[in-house]
Amino acid sequence: MTFHADLPAPPPLESGTLRIVPLGGLGEVGRNMHTLEIDGRILIIDCGVLFPEDHQPGVDLILPDLDYLEDRLDDIEAIVLTHGHEDHIGAVPYLLRMRRDIPILGSQLTLAFIEAKLKEHRITPVTLAVKEGQREQLGRFDLEFIAVNHSIPDALAVMVRTSAGTVLNTGDFKMDQLPLDGRITDLRAFARLGEEGVDLFMVDSTNAEVPGFTTAEVEIGPVLNQQFAQAKGRIIVASFASHVHRVQQVIDAAEEHGRKVAFVGRSMVRNMGIAAEMGFLRVPDGILVDPKAADQMPRHKVVYMSTGSQGEPMAALSRMANRDHKVEVGEGDLVVLASSLIPGNENAVFRVINGLMRLGATVVHQGSARVHVSGHASAGELIYCYNILRPRNVMPIHGEVRHLLANGRLAMRTGIPAENVVHAENGTVIDLKDGVAKVVGGVEFHNVYVDGSSVGEITETELKDRRILAEEGFVSVFAVVDSSNGTVVSGPEVHARGLAEDDAVFDAILPEIKKAIEDSARSGAADTHQLQQVARRVLGRYVGTKLRRRPMIIPVVVEA
Repeated sequence: MTFHADLPAPPPLESGTLRIVPLGGLGEVGRNMHTLEIDGRILIIDCGVLFPEDHQPGVDLILPDLDYLEDRLDDIEAIVLTHGHEDHIGAVPYLLRMRRDIPILGSQLTLAFIEAKLKEHRITPVTLAVKEGQREQLGRFDLEFIAVNHSIPDALAVMVRTSAGTVLNTGDFKMDQLPLDGRITDLRAFARLGEEGVDLFMVDSTNAEVPGFTTAEVEIGPVLNQQFAQAKGRIIVASFASHVHRVQQVIDAAEEHGRKVAFVGRSMVRNMGIAAEMGFLRVPDGILVDPKAADQMPRHKVVYMSTGSQGEPMAALSRMANRDHKVEVGEGDLVVLASSLIPGNENAVFRVINGLMRLGATVVHQGSARVHVSGHASAGELIYCYNILRPRNVMPIHGEVRHLLANGRLAMRTGIPAENVVHAENGTVIDLKDGVAKVVGGVEFHNVYVDGSSVGEITETELKDRRILAEEGFVSVFAVVDSSNGTVVSGPEVHARGLAEDDAVFDAILPEIKKAIEDSARSGAADTHQLQQVARRVLGRYVGTKLRRRPMIIPVVVEA
């Protein structure tokens, strides 16, 4: 089982063939997005964001590569959202900036979350609320929605029927048999679809390496109760801002132990307000308090429900760890990280944990107590799905390469031929026709970075420059050259930032820089740009050999 690399451009799409192009979510945990196209019409399933890692300094979000759709916006039939997590809905505002009237289909809670997000972007969307068991005909796409259980209420899988074949996309799901809201993954519907025939099964891979079955959510409640019973000071619980089930368990535990709950973080306040208003979150009268009021309460009477479980620098929990937040963490306080680690965030999370413990807090996380369970199906649940559905072809989605490969191996263990397991990466083009799915090419794919108000303007080269500045420092060299004879009349001067050495360490190389510039000017160097490169090379060699460093070097040579 290997992935396809260096794929040629795909051939023109034949009539009656369904083309699937993943624009995010393969080889990574985040920015899930897939396009399905037949006879010139496109259906999009999910449109999420990826959160940056340490080697992407200054980046706020990473989007799917929407360039593929830039010239096809009028061909988009609709966007189907499987659930309300950021890695499935976060990029919708950026797509709607390109065409604002693309219809959005999703469950009631999912649409409420995306509508609130779009309001901040001053976009009023065209939406259609759907629920499990409902069918909708959108042009050439016949859609059926199936209830699935996940770590957020109201999640849906979608069956897409076309003249070329059928595709079942699970979104994120698991098979919790004792869910907090009583809404289980509808395996009866899966069995019915299996009898009908699923030509391509696009299935969540996140926990494919985990044996057995994912732990039920109900097992978290007793652990939280035990932790709350032992806590003497403030309790801060950090979770995803959309994890309604976990927030419900925190509210229940707080009520049992006589504590009030304060929501901290704009997204947490917004999402939980929506969930409570729609009946997905049960909030006892009087249990919620404003964070300012909570500050004045006895420490043993309050629980803060906070964002920042992934160590995001500007999120509430990180700011608490840095003493840059109105909630002051101190000796005897309890901090609970009620989420799993997204791959790539480990260092950031551990920095926050260390910072909180340095302040005297006790920190409990998934590695030390069962305060979180995953929202994704483990290997045993995936095998059940394969055996129930008996799909003709399988395409693992939502996961790093190791997750996708593990999921493919599970499919083959249930009897699906290896040639019918499609391993794809972002930008791979897969065609489905007559029950056969095959890779036919690839489209250009690159990361689209959001940095403040700029979208797509930051390149890999600029990120490399940022990493060099962060890791190696900055050195500038300045010189003035007489344009008539090429003599250096001022400088060269060298200044460094981010290096441990004093500027005086460069005194030894200044005569060589001066000589190199003058020799180059007298030998016919036509402009200052060439002279700058000469100065860069001489200084770069010196810094590399003498200081064992590779800082960013900015040469400035001007003519007098």
